Amino acid sequence: MKLLIVDDSSVIRKVIRAATDVLEIEAEEARDGVEALEMIQALHEELCLILLDWNMPRKNGYEVLLEIKSDERYKHIPVMMVTTEGQRDNTVAAVRAGASNYLTKPFTVEEMEVKIIECLGKGGAR
Repeated sequence: MKLLIVDDSSVIRKVIRAATDVLEIEAEEARDGVEALEMIQALHEELCLILLDWNMPRKNGYEVLLEIKSDERYKHIPVMMVTTEGQRDNTVAAVRAGASNYLTKPFTVEEMEVKIIECLGKGGAR
């Protein structure tokens, strides 16, 4: 079981990694949407979840989400948007495009843990 963290902020990646470490889930990291799509292509058979920032250079998270959900090889992988984009229209657009969950920054490690557990279908908090 492997998770992909996609965020251009090294600080946010570090906070998310703290949550994955507590949950004992192996995590890979990508710094932008282009790098994320390359990693998804290479790792898609191992990925159980993608945590995806909205605002990134080269290709934004919404564009990446649309590509993931339009590709038969990847569309089964749950995607959680992790972003400062808290506007209702963006949340609705992401969910309509196939996002499984949505977490607005800033967040705590504990909030991230709960959301990851929800996305993986393991219900409830630890």
